[in-house]
Amino acid sequence: MNGTNFMRVKEVAEELNISKSYAYKIVQMLNAELKEKGILTISGRVNRKYFMERTCYGTDRKE
Repeated sequence: MNGTNFMRVKEVAEELNISKSYAYKIVQMLNAELKEKGILTISGRVNRKYFMERTCYGTDRKE
């Protein structure tokens, strides 16, 4: 991971070991959730912190 606040589709695909086309669907889904909360989003990129929270990498997730 680099030090930017946003992840591109390619990074999401690599992080989750999935295809770029499926990663784009995940980015769209996460951005739609952020838009519902009134947060500005960038097409093709997702906020890194939000991605980490919504995937298995979230720090506050309990098993």
